[in-house]
Amino acid sequence: MFEHIIFHIDVNSAFLSWEAVYRLAHCGESLDLRETASAVGGDIAMRRGIILAKSVPAKKYGIKTGETIAEAKMKCPGLVVVPPDYGLYDKCSVAFMEILREYSDVVEQYSIDEAFVDMTSTCHLFGDPEETADRIRHRIREELGFTVNIGISTNKLLAKMASDLEKPDRVHTLYPEEIPQKMWPLPVSELFFVGRATARKLFAVGIRTIGELAAADPVWLRSLLKKQGEIIWGFANGTDLSPVLPQPAANKGYGNSTTTPHDVSDAETAKKVLLALAETVGIRLRADGVRIEVVTVCIRYAGSYGENQFPSATHQRKLKEPTNVTVEIYEAACGLFGELWNGEPVRHLGVHTSRVRKSDFTRQTELFDERDYDKLVRADGAMDNIRERYGTDAAMRAAFLRENGGKADSKD
Repeated sequence: MFEHIIFHIDVNSAFLSWEAVYRLAHCGESLDLRETASAVGGDIAMRRGIILAKSVPAKKYGIKTGETIAEAKMKCPGLVVVPPDYGLYDKCSVAFMEILREYSDVVEQYSIDEAFVDMTSTCHLFGDPEETADRIRHRIREELGFTVNIGISTNKLLAKMASDLEKPDRVHTLYPEEIPQKMWPLPVSELFFVGRATARKLFAVGIRTIGELAAADPVWLRSLLKKQGEIIWGFANGTDLSPVLPQPAANKGYGNSTTTPHDVSDAETAKKVLLALAETVGIRLRADGVRIEVVTVCIRYAGSYGENQFPSATHQRKLKEPTNVTVEIYEAACGLFGELWNGEPVRHLGVHTSRVRKSDFTRQTELFDERDYDKLVRADGAMDNIRERYGTDAAMRAAFLRENGGKADSKD
């Protein structure tokens, strides 16, 4: 028996599937969007005029997630495009996650339509891993009307790679002993954390498959790709030590995220976005009289890398002391971003917090810490008061004075 049993569960063409199920069940429509050339596309006027999800028939026309609606219609003039309904998608996601939590209390929601589930302690209650995965897959299809892929392995990386092997509505295993047969022959561009720019560099030096990457010298890879070289070498060999982290319960965390007006390709711009997000999070924490102990940064990359559409990554850090000070949240977010970012263009950034505590305690000071926290708290409080009385734009940090920033588009 394996020491760990990890599932990665991914909804097939989530937005389009959810639209199709809802329209068939509640709107009296007879056309199943999943069976015709169709797509969910965003609002062109708001920079979201792109393909967000596509059907299998649309894929046969060469339509790709992330391209503009205009480009897609040039390939398929009869393409049926429906607008996104994010409220519906949130409800479908909640129902999806509720089923997963009936099989394990260790569920990490990775995005709106995918999750990692640690089945190590509970799988034996339902059968062997493949039987259990099939049980979950059939139940989601019967109760919720859409299909999922489930990958099974001993760690998160291999489980995620397994779920992408063949779609839709499948269960795949990718145990360590199966890596040479199932993973190494794949193009290196299909390995998690290998974006287009990195793939081009690897192609240029003759590394075209995941197996060739696994066999490369990790020291040489680090000289070529810096820290990312070591990481993807470990991934190519099936190494991933990250645990499945259950999400905090509802109302136990504060966060904000935004889709940027343009893809972000430099750290300076990304940090200004992080500052804006940290600002809004800090305001809410102070308004509720709470502090947080953990900061998490979420990155969703631009473009489409193989079957990994809009790949995302998260990283979190526990602070030395609970805080609701904007600067502290921002600095932690910048540090996390620097450790996490792989250099690829960024489409979406998020700053989230957890481990919430009431503010009725005294902060412990460190001997060599020269920062005046009382001054920072007073400054934040003064800005909050000004904004409350005169509007959110009445007080602004100097970094934003010449910026044409927008409001964040999602909040949790």
